[in-house]
Amino acid sequence: MIYFDNSATTQALPEVLDTYNKVSEKIWGNPSSLHNFGEQAFHLLEQSRKQIADLLHVHSDEIYFTSGGTEGDNWVIKGTALAKREFGKHIITTSVEHAAVHNSMEQLRQLGYEITYLPVDNEGRISVADLKAAIRPDTILVSIMAVNNEIGTIEPIKEAAELLKDYPKIHFHVDAVQGLGKGIEDLIFNDRVDFVAFSGHKFHAPRGTGFIYGRRGRRIAPLMNGGGQEKNQRSGTENLPGIAAMAKAIRLVLEKAPTAIETERKIKQLIIDHISKFDKVVIFSKNDKTFAPHILCFAIKGVRGETIVHAFEKYQIFISTTSACSSKSHDESGTLNAMKVPEDVATSAVRISLGDQNTVEQAEQFVQVFDKLYQEFDKLS
Repeated sequence: MIYFDNSATTQALPEVLDTYNKVSEKIWGNPSSLHNFGEQAFHLLEQSRKQIADLLHVHSDEIYFTSGGTEGDNWVIKGTALAKREFGKHIITTSVEHAAVHNSMEQLRQLGYEITYLPVDNEGRISVADLKAAIRPDTILVSIMAVNNEIGTIEPIKEAAELLKDYPKIHFHVDAVQGLGKGIEDLIFNDRVDFVAFSGHKFHAPRGTGFIYGRRGRRIAPLMNGGGQEKNQRSGTENLPGIAAMAKAIRLVLEKAPTAIETERKIKQLIIDHISKFDKVVIFSKNDKTFAPHILCFAIKGVRGETIVHAFEKYQIFISTTSACSSKSHDESGTLNAMKVPEDVATSAVRISLGDQNTVEQAEQFVQVFDKLYQEFDKLS
């Protein structure tokens, strides 16, 4: 089996599952309980929080645990809207965000908020000049993804942060679900990014785990009310086994990152060099520093994306039609649509997404299968 769908989800590492199982078996007390068993759980919770903070070079009290990227994005966006509604109801985001951001924005629109969607160029990237022009006195939030989940574009987070230094009252949120362990941590964590959302299952942690970074001094309203966990910001008994396992996963991923990124770049280039020779192939992703190392999006004109996915599946090669979260709807890519790619090409798009477990040998097998399938598709068309 060749698994090239790591942006959809990653395999939980054996070491990570081992941590999950040990905590489940041995430290299953509630971190909020007053007795000694609860204290053990609380200390492990805070130890995990500190480990994550240290690995990311932030403060422990800036880490808040969630159930994943969708909750994190929803919380920051709606929490900002609730906390700052007396100061304004204007929000700026991009036209290529993940559904967790886009649909949150649309829900707020129904509640009377005004949303500005920034356009993108032919590489799926916003212009900071457009961002500056969109800012108004009543703007309360700017939300920009770090890495586009469909084609891998790295958005100008650093430049946007520099601009927003002149607007200190605006919250700046970054969806970094595709960004951990991809060599862009210095872009994500700077002194003007206020909130960052992460999802554990994108970096070998168990599903249902995640966290947000919330910069000191910034406040959002809680969405989960109850027992007052996470400093009364995100109530609900903490998923301690998952959190401890996630902390382990982050350490392992960051340790492997330099070597993994290099390998991912090699794999990506090998595939690009090969498939670019074919007339009907359109490639949307580049392999330079302006694109993440692990995502490659391309189309074969005249062949629908789901047909390509299922054709590779017969050879036990697993890829995706752009965003896995919406792939079953058979819609065209939202990112490619925003890039003004013709619909007949956009509906042919597929995504390869690499991880630290993929090899150059797998890429060589992929291109061999690609040749066979391309010939079959050519005959059909």
